[in-house]
Amino acid sequence: MPKFDKASEEASNLSLSAKLLEVAHEMGMTVSQTGDTLLVAKVRRHYWQQWSEENREAVSEYNARIASEGLPLAKYRTF
Repeated sequence: MPKFDKASEEASNLSLSAKLLEVAHEMGMTVSQTGDTLLVAKVRRHYWQQWSEENREAVSEYNARIASEGLPLAKYRTF
């Protein structure tokens, strides 16, 4: 998963509703910061959804193995 917190910024052109921008500015919202925050969240969700789909079979096989054989090193657990 890429890290976004220290990434450099790049200018971008977006077309947004004029009324939406007006209200956002009236509310004191920073459009670029809000857009960046929401886009990062969306990218992360999409990344993990894609990862889950790509690894569904492996996770299922691992869970089946744990169900049949138990946890590795379980005999050493003290709780």
